[in-house]
Amino acid sequence: MHTHSIEPWQHQHDFVVIQEHGERRTRQVLILTAITMLLEVTAGITYGSMALLADGWHMGTHAVAFMIAIFAYRYAQRHTSSKDFSFGTGKVSVLGGFASAIILGVVSLIMLIESGQRLVTPHPIHFNEAIGVAVLGLLVNVVSAFLLRDHHGPDDDQYHHDHNLKAAYLHVLADALTSILAIGALILGKYLGWNWLDPVIGIVGAAVIARWAYGLLRETGFILLDGSMEAKNLAVIKEKIEGALDNRIADMHVWRVGPADYAAIISIVTHHPQKIDYYKELLGDFKDISHLTIELNICEEESCLSL
Repeated sequence: MHTHSIEPWQHQHDFVVIQEHGERRTRQVLILTAITMLLEVTAGITYGSMALLADGWHMGTHAVAFMIAIFAYRYAQRHTSSKDFSFGTGKVSVLGGFASAIILGVVSLIMLIESGQRLVTPHPIHFNEAIGVAVLGLLVNVVSAFLLRDHHGPDDDQYHHDHNLKAAYLHVLADALTSILAIGALILGKYLGWNWLDPVIGIVGAAVIARWAYGLLRETGFILLDGSMEAKNLAVIKEKIEGALDNRIADMHVWRVGPADYAAIISIVTHHPQKIDYYKELLGDFKDISHLTIELNICEEESCLSL
């Protein structure tokens, strides 16, 4: 029986990107969004304004997205050490971002359908109320954007790896964009009589939001489907290993186990096997490979002499 400790060969599987300030700020934005939604829906019913009601329910979809983000944060933290997940809960935030991207896509589709209907069948617009609420919505979105991006610049690596925070920020941008476009369209409609501009701007806004949703879906979906590293990085890994001794790679799998971490399983064929640490040192420059498994196949047959 093996009596020595195996702890030096064990390691944790915590590949979660958790920003405590991100969860806190998302919760604050959720409260702001929910309050604004209630105000808009109440005002829409009171003033008989379909524009206010539509904007209110639009804010409601974003509130749902923020709740998904908060749930993902909490779930990932609570199950970080759970043995039920082979590589930890690193992809939970990615899944939250994917779900939020779907909601963004649904919002853009609803905007497109409603704008198309209003383009064909114009509705009377309560300009004063609609402009007032649009301005209020824009102010809320500016505050929300500041909360979600405070302390982090646009090139911050941790921000880009936190798909929850990124999705929440895109929802705020989507709201801000629709508010800005709506204000411009409503002002021109009120003073120049261009009522047709309101649904046209709605279609433009829907297209922009759909593009954001597609980008986030592609990014998070690739990770959820165990997308591999970029081809150029895989080529460097192969060059590092096969450039030493007589190593040949028989099989290699490199995939995401979290927003910023990769796992790798590499099968090597060689006449001159080395200690495992030797092969790990060859890949020492790849700091984002957090879980590396090396399989050594000792080649002693004549058929291997061509290696």
